[in-house]
Amino acid sequence: MRPDAPKKIHAPPVNLMDSTVVERCQVCGAPDLKPIIFLGYVPPLNRLYPIRERPRQERFFPAEALYCAKCALVQLGVMLSRDILFPPDYPYISGTTRVQREDFAELCRESKDIASLRPEDLIVDVGSNNGTLLANFKSEGYRVLGIEPTLTANLALEKGIPTLGAFLEPQVARQVLKDHGPARLVIATNLLAHVPDIHNLLEAMVTLLDEKGILIAEVQDLLSVVKNLQYDSFYHEHMRYYSLESLSYLLAMHGFEVFHAKRIATHGGSLRIYAARPGADGVRDSVAKLLADEASELGSFEKLREFSERAMMAKLQLQSMLFDIKRNGKRIFAVGAASRAVMLVNYLALDNGILDCVVEIPGSNKIGTYMPGTLIPIVEESRLWTEQPDYALLLSWHVADDLVPKLTGKGFSGHYLVPLPRPAILRP
Repeated sequence: MRPDAPKKIHAPPVNLMDSTVVERCQVCGAPDLKPIIFLGYVPPLNRLYPIRERPRQERFFPAEALYCAKCALVQLGVMLSRDILFPPDYPYISGTTRVQREDFAELCRESKDIASLRPEDLIVDVGSNNGTLLANFKSEGYRVLGIEPTLTANLALEKGIPTLGAFLEPQVARQVLKDHGPARLVIATNLLAHVPDIHNLLEAMVTLLDEKGILIAEVQDLLSVVKNLQYDSFYHEHMRYYSLESLSYLLAMHGFEVFHAKRIATHGGSLRIYAARPGADGVRDSVAKLLADEASELGSFEKLREFSERAMMAKLQLQSMLFDIKRNGKRIFAVGAASRAVMLVNYLALDNGILDCVVEIPGSNKIGTYMPGTLIPIVEESRLWTEQPDYALLLSWHVADDLVPKLTGKGFSGHYLVPLPRPAILRP
């Protein structure tokens, strides 16, 4: 290793036993949490075991969504430790889909204008993964720093993106402030739902910002989850499901107000918000508009409870379709081994007698392992067109518009089975 080469980040030990039952709201502390949906017991979604390894004892955790009437937060009823959720070999890599790459590039362009960025400004990405987002800012000449606790930080270091291998906590924030100075932007994409102690994280993020600094966050949009029946998004990495109302409540507890918000396409529908200390930026009309949309379309707790009935019916409908396909002797491969895919497979009780395999893009570090909770092997996607099964079940159904033409163009000639929001068969 050259003397000036970035120092690699090494893995700490992993604790697989920590979980906490949620007795009070994770944001406001209210005790009266109402159940919305229970999706059974599922394993840790990122514990991957090699193909041909004998099945071993695995721990399963309940997946139940609860609603807090005080702050409007939807949340899981059990929180797992971050060591379980984000082991050092955490397999997720950002920037693997066109939608996400375009979102990150657009976030960079938009935030440059909103924040009137200067070349000397520091941009910090919390949960920076392999540095895909920060690469946009770095190419524009801004100072950047990633904060990433998993070994994907090494991928960012290899690309020349300064990255601190740590979970962001207040003491870490104070050290970053000492070493790098205050940040103009602190960004958290697809993170605020993933951290057990959300107030600890927000305290640290606020510490990093200068007086006129802006916090940018992207979170999965509760309205999109409900409208598009995304029951597969209720898994343990997602401890909280934010509406703009509940996210605004959380940020206000830390002295920040949302001054701009918009809906974006990532992860089946997300919110992007910009927040600052009150008075630092004028609140735009976009905030009131999105809050009004939520009031009319999400409405009451009863509408959230209807979600459970709709999810159960969609589950039975898809199981019926799979029964008919297998009764006729047809083969089914699945496409995409993302976390939401593991949730869907376990909720539907699918196994290797129903799905021959799950295919992943070349280079995925999930290839050669089993889908958690099953003996369904994860294999390289070329087998889809070399073996030509009768059906491809699109577990990454939320990017079906991209997947179908891509897979057809590579030679797959079978039918596509889309599980959500309404089970359907697409014929090429």
